[in-house]
Amino acid sequence: MTSDHTQTTATVRLRSDGAVDDETLAYARRKIDAVLSRPGLPAVTGEVRVVRAAAHHAGRPWSATADLHVGRWRVVVLAEEATGAEAIDQLQDRLRRQTDKAAHAGHEGHRTAAPPWRGGPPSE
Repeated sequence: MTSDHTQTTATVRLRSDGAVDDETLAYARRKIDAVLSRPGLPAVTGEVRVVRAAAHHAGRPWSATADLHVGRWRVVVLAEEATGAEAIDQLQDRLRRQTDKAAHAGHEGHRTAAPPWRGGPPSE
């Protein structure tokens, strides 16, 4: 069952499936906003989904998935844990790493120079 607990801040939607309580969604919104509202980050669009499995025997019934566009780069992150807070914390850590990579991808200052046999500057 997909609930209609859709929240939108900027252009990132937060959705939930299964028995996800409002407190967990509020916690997820705070953690996601902390990652995506950092200065220097390009425009971010996409969706974050928090899911609680209905199966009681599942070892990791909580999952959180982010499918975002950071500037011109696509970032997809998945986290699965035993509790909602743990899944969201893991998602936040992975999302921060991936958005940092996407934000810095394409900066010429971060690349090494091409070797001379590939058209780079001659070695002295």
